[in-house]
Amino acid sequence: MSKSITIAGAGLVGSLLGIMLAKRGYMVQIFERRADMRTESMLAGRSINLAMSDRGLMALEMAGLAEDIRKIAIPMRNRIMHDEHGGISKQPYGVDDQAINSVSRGDLNMMLMTMAEANGVTIHFNARCQSIDVDSATAVFGEEPNNLQTAQSDILIGADGAYSAVRDALLRTDRFDYSQSYLDHGYKELHIPPTPDGGFQLDKNALHIWPRHSFMMIALPNLDGSFTVTLFLAHKGPVSFEHLTTENAVTEFFATHFADAVPLMPTLLQDFFSNPESSLVTVKCSPWTRNSNIVLIGDAAHALVPFYGQGMNCGFEDCRVLIDCLDYTNDNWERALQLYEHHRKPDGDAIADLAVQNFIEMRDKVADKDFLRRKRIEGFMFKRYPTKFVPQYTLVTFMPNVPYSEAKRIAKEQDVLMARLMNNPIVYNEWESDAGIKIIDDEMETRKELVYLPISPSVY
Repeated sequence: MSKSITIAGAGLVGSLLGIMLAKRGYMVQIFERRADMRTESMLAGRSINLAMSDRGLMALEMAGLAEDIRKIAIPMRNRIMHDEHGGISKQPYGVDDQAINSVSRGDLNMMLMTMAEANGVTIHFNARCQSIDVDSATAVFGEEPNNLQTAQSDILIGADGAYSAVRDALLRTDRFDYSQSYLDHGYKELHIPPTPDGGFQLDKNALHIWPRHSFMMIALPNLDGSFTVTLFLAHKGPVSFEHLTTENAVTEFFATHFADAVPLMPTLLQDFFSNPESSLVTVKCSPWTRNSNIVLIGDAAHALVPFYGQGMNCGFEDCRVLIDCLDYTNDNWERALQLYEHHRKPDGDAIADLAVQNFIEMRDKVADKDFLRRKRIEGFMFKRYPTKFVPQYTLVTFMPNVPYSEAKRIAKEQDVLMARLMNNPIVYNEWESDAGIKIIDDEMETRKELVYLPISPSVY
């Protein structure tokens, strides 16, 4: 095996894929436009904490890294909703001990880069992509006019994020489809520090949400006892960032909508005015491959908004599926890339759509009485009929061998069923009663067991 591989982007996906390919015996070099974050202070304000779920962990297990990564993760077993009056309510994410995991993006990225180098990957920093010859998959990296380096390799992989230079080069080729759409909302990062003795000011094993219908705030725990807080708010409009331009305006806004959180954020004003207001974009494109020697992966192929916590998980799953395709084809890259795109393109589109939908759920519905009732009934049905009914969140988060597109399809079918059941007052009010159970059993008796299309060519 003598193929050489160039990866554009030493972010989470590029670093993990570099490790996987190096362990496979390939000569891998990665070019990263930024400086080495391990030696320079990171820019605050753009680092929404990651919610690592089973999909991401499964890819890390394939690379032999899962246990190392678990050491920097905090399990979150519940959502905790904070209402405008200071009341809280709790929703478990799964059953038994199922959890998603809060991970610092920066800490995880630095660990993966170090592991990549330990496995023989060469990472070039301050190496922005200047040009790409798409026919030969040759790329030029560096800072003009000096220090330019031409990378000639057998395979060029674009893992360079939502504003990918590799994808931009493909955009100039014939019949390349591309779309991007921005939410009207943006985000700003804030901070809840630890207690003086290094403890947590909120429940550390939960993702905290302050849903306010047209906007919301979330908080995820960090190992040092702090929480990374993210405010999601419209860029413009009656309630938006454009009106929060003075300290008085910010103070009044938070006192009105997040009164219980204000005492936890002593640096609120400093954080608000020093951290950037950032945008939220969804990117879809096709094809993801060209000439069997260029391929897009992660956000370069499918940038997601963060509201299902699946951006990193989806990118890591891309890596897992690509490696599985190489296994299946005995490292025939032409066939492997065809299979990779065949399996992953529908899933990239599906999770992009689900992420936008989940924003509405998190913002508007998690404190809604009917929504909470439905979730309780869904949990009851899942426990009673685990092979016939699985909630969408479980399909997406805790079933890593179910493709995202299958999760979306099944959830759409189950929406019809749930609407019918929720309209029955007996089920709505007494779903665990004999009468309620009979109605549900009658519905479920005719339903077939769920069957899922494969996530990739072979079976895990």
